[in-house]
Amino acid sequence: MELKGKTALVTGSAKGLGKRTALQLAENGCNVIINYQESVLEAEQVKRQIEALGCKSIAVQADITTTAGVDKLAQTAENWAGGVDILVNNAGPFVRKRRLFSEYDEETIVSLLHGNLLSVMLLDHRLLPRMRERKWGRIIHFGFGHAGEARAWPHRAVYAAAKTGLVSFTKSLAVEEAPYGITVNLIGPGDIRGVNKERSIDEVEDEYDSESPIGRPGAGEDVARVILFLCERKSAFLTGNVIDVTGGFDPIRANIKGMF
Repeated sequence: MELKGKTALVTGSAKGLGKRTALQLAENGCNVIINYQESVLEAEQVKRQIEALGCKSIAVQADITTTAGVDKLAQTAENWAGGVDILVNNAGPFVRKRRLFSEYDEETIVSLLHGNLLSVMLLDHRLLPRMRERKWGRIIHFGFGHAGEARAWPHRAVYAAAKTGLVSFTKSLAVEEAPYGITVNLIGPGDIRGVNKERSIDEVEDEYDSESPIGRPGAGEDVARVILFLCERKSAFLTGNVIDVTGGFDPIRANIKGMF
């Protein structure tokens, strides 16, 4: 277990892709800080699963769409483990219902921008000093498939703006932190929905998905195994990258086509 003794913080890890990632890291020796906003029972269950794997864990309630929540989460991580070695910024609000930009209210606009861009920057900023001291760190940001192309995404204008901004930030931070042994990369998950976010590849490989070019739906393991690879010691040469984990599916072109 190459990551044994490392400490990871995964935001939004009580359920979904965050949960699958947290468990995958624990299976490889990481102690894990679980973060949740409302799902306390689910968070405690993940904590117990991690402890059953022989790793340490703590569940922290914090709303990372607010600066107060970011401060609380970072302070708890510093008090509990002296900082983190791996930071996976998975959490980020998303409005599933398609909506024109003119139809958004100001509160939703601010929440989407704060939750998907500003909170990520602030959490990175808080936890970078200890990584620099240790001369080692792994930071993973979450975007969406094809975010690196910054194409138009009608009905997702605010979310897309935040995530494409995060692409630029990822590349800038990667260059700045490379001398300190810290890598920064962005994962662009495909349209992985519902229970599939927590499932293994084995569990979905015999299922059919008519929208997927590879024929099967995506699974949480598809994303988590890429994150695990980026966290390995020998992956230090990989930084500033945007890695799409989509099975070839392009949600932007699919939505645009459906408009006409």
